[in-house]
Amino acid sequence: MRTILAYRFSAFGDVAMTVPVVTEFLEQNPNIQIVFVSRKNFGDLFNGIPNLVFKGVNIDDYKGVFGMRKLAQELTDEFKPEFVADLHDVIRTKILSKIFKRKGFRVSIINKGKKEKEHLTDIWNLEKAPLKKNTERYADVLRELGFSLTLSHHYRTYLSQKSGIGFAPFAQHEGKMLPLEKSFELVKHLSEKHRIYFFGGGKNEVETLDKWVAQIPNTENVAGQLTLKQELAKIAELEIMISMDSANMHLASLAGTRCISVWGATHPFAGFLGYGQKEEDVVQIKDLTCRPCSVFGDKKCYRGDWACLHEINIQQIINKIYKD
Repeated sequence: MRTILAYRFSAFGDVAMTVPVVTEFLEQNPNIQIVFVSRKNFGDLFNGIPNLVFKGVNIDDYKGVFGMRKLAQELTDEFKPEFVADLHDVIRTKILSKIFKRKGFRVSIINKGKKEKEHLTDIWNLEKAPLKKNTERYADVLRELGFSLTLSHHYRTYLSQKSGIGFAPFAQHEGKMLPLEKSFELVKHLSEKHRIYFFGGGKNEVETLDKWVAQIPNTENVAGQLTLKQELAKIAELEIMISMDSANMHLASLAGTRCISVWGATHPFAGFLGYGQKEEDVVQIKDLTCRPCSVFGDKKCYRGDWACLHEINIQQIINKIYKD
């Protein structure tokens, strides 16, 4: 069996987006094995995929050029790959990929489309158009190695009986997060008819969600209570997940659950909508010409008022839930 060595070390949501790509690739190329190298705590994302071996590493153990040389040698000795797929293209993987090229391996590197994304997020650009999906960018890396791959762009539902609504109100950056007072009011409304499960991580998020549970009946906080494997299983049980443009949207896709996603400074046009999720389930302010101003939501607001998030009415989200 021929072996492809693939690597992406972060961020969590971006690594999650590789999962449906490698899954469908291995189904369409059953004579190939993929060894996926990433951070150890991401391993549960790849559970149960035939012909995939997950290699978890502590990337801090491999610093600088000498660290990458050490990692390249260890991976070569353990797995003896024929092909290398760089799904990250950051400084450390540029070094790693160059080492593999010098060793004579066929190496393919992701094209992130940086120039197109810079143009998309230029606030003076009034001609916004969708860019290539990031999952297709991952797929292109494997195609450039000489393999065929056609993505379905559909997530797979694993449970027929689903109930409850999941809500993940947090995001890494302010530009991606609905104001908490709006999130609180949304949950108060939804909890009248649905059991609501809160998702999040980190001490401050858990504390906030615990306070919400104390104030809003019919809610439960699972943030900080579940392993990644358990979290995926819980999301699979839900009828709907409500998330910001964050990792929870991608977990919903992996778990086979419809996700209503809220977008502020970022935009689905950049190619990061959850795999198989529908554009009609996106909640956003469409008539702000400054959107998107950022691919990752990490920039300061040009206007200074975060209108892209503060102008969202919770009724927009409620309407999505009951649209049928």
